[in-house]
Amino acid sequence: MKQSVQALGRVAVLMGGCSAEREVSLKSGQAVLDSLLRSGVDVIGIDFKGDIQSIIQALPLDRIFLALHGRGGEDGTIQGVLEALGIPYTGSGVMGSAIAMDKTRTKYLWQGMNLPTPKFSYVESKDSTLLTQLVSLIGFPLAVKPSREGSSIGVFKVHNQTQLESAVDVALEMDEQVLLEQWIEGSEFTISLLNGSAMPVIGLKTDHAFYDYEAKYESDNTQYLLPSGLSQSDEESLGHLSERAFHALGCSGWGRVDVMRDARGQFWLLEVNTIPGMTSHSLVPMAAKAQGMSFDELVLSILEQVKG
Repeated sequence: MKQSVQALGRVAVLMGGCSAEREVSLKSGQAVLDSLLRSGVDVIGIDFKGDIQSIIQALPLDRIFLALHGRGGEDGTIQGVLEALGIPYTGSGVMGSAIAMDKTRTKYLWQGMNLPTPKFSYVESKDSTLLTQLVSLIGFPLAVKPSREGSSIGVFKVHNQTQLESAVDVALEMDEQVLLEQWIEGSEFTISLLNGSAMPVIGLKTDHAFYDYEAKYESDNTQYLLPSGLSQSDEESLGHLSERAFHALGCSGWGRVDVMRDARGQFWLLEVNTIPGMTSHSLVPMAAKAQGMSFDELVLSILEQVKG
């Protein structure tokens, strides 16, 4: 049931943060803030830089819209702080946020639940012998990813041992654990979720090697296919798979699941984003629009589904 704007109380939008995704977070947060102001909500914006005092000084607050991307914002850290302060917040809780931020542990959990995810392993150092052994299990090409970064930051597609060792070097500068994942050739799809339910599937096409940071936030050549081009039965199947993948991690509220489909038609789960972007290039608002929901309605719907 929709709440009145007054019932939402005093709201703060937390944005910025200290992660590599700070600039994207500021754009998302500003878009959300502007939307809530248009809707008549009693709202302020907080450029959060890790200083809890900035939240305490804004008290009393009835709820917080989290627009923090990356570490500190999506990994359970700020969620734990807000629970300690007793302030309800949007999105997944501490556990779901922490697990989803960790790509390696996400995949172990999916694997244990027999959900389809590409072959993988991880390393914590550039050990050439170990890398060679892992390649024999996974094969080239493969993806190299820092386990706990977002927006495709530090992600590489590698075709040989030299490229692999170089990519692992770079990724280890961003995270102490690096995921090595089988590269799935095929079509990429993303499924937004609102209140835990799948919204229309979006197909992604880019002239980059994959849907990287530039393709996500800067390129005007990225194509968003909506309708996705899937049959109705495949779209429904993918929606159900995404809901299972999302809930398996303990996630709730809103989020996004990224998926590949190989040449045989098999879907493969890649990762979950618990605080997706809300910029002009963002996918959740695009999916919401496709089912008749305006950006302002989307923001209010997310804000109504607070944790705590």
